[in-house]
Amino acid sequence: MEINEFIDNLAAQFDETSADQLKPETEFRKLDEWSSLIALSIIAMADEEYGVTLKGDDIKGATTVQDLFDVVNAKKA
Repeated sequence: MEINEFIDNLAAQFDETSADQLKPETEFRKLDEWSSLIALSIIAMADEEYGVTLKGDDIKGATTVQDLFDVVNAKKA
């Protein structure tokens, strides 16, 4: 899995935030559009796209898009 593919999938969870606005260093929870509903969408996306079960604590423990990518990658292994 590559970070750019992950960013595209992550961006699809947002209505107003496009993939070109997301970078590995982006602090996703600071985005205006961030909400608990988007967090749930990310959990569902990780399951559907990568077969990974994320928990709320996984998202709380991540600060940047890269952190989230690393968590998904680690659970995928």
